Amino acid sequence: MTIQRFHTNERMSQIVAHDDTVYIAGQVAWQNRGGSITDQANEILSVIEKYLDEAGSDKEHMLSVSVWLSDAASQLEEFNQVWDKWIPEGHAPTRACVQSTLVAPDFHVEVAVTAAKKA
Repeated sequence: MTIQRFHTNERMSQIVAHDDTVYIAGQVAWQNRGGSITDQANEILSVIEKYLDEAGSDKEHMLSVSVWLSDAASQLEEFNQVWDKWIPEGHAPTRACVQSTLVAPDFHVEVAVTAAKKA
């Protein structure tokens, strides 16, 4: 049983790979704090794509995604527009999307991913 940790500090790892499974911590938009859902989603999904690649996976191997929106009623449609363009056709993972108070008021969305490694 092999466990690899990437981008680790005393509190957490951004990526943990266990055997053939990759776990990516919840990501928020550090560069676009306070920006639109579109800007924050694009930043987050770009970071996730980079982390998937670093861990030996990709968007086509995502298994499950959790999405937290600070105001689902006003943000879900805009988030889904970014999401739908980003997901490769035929490779949508399972997904949960909920409304939640996030760690800071200028973060509007957070996304965490579980994926399989590429063979």
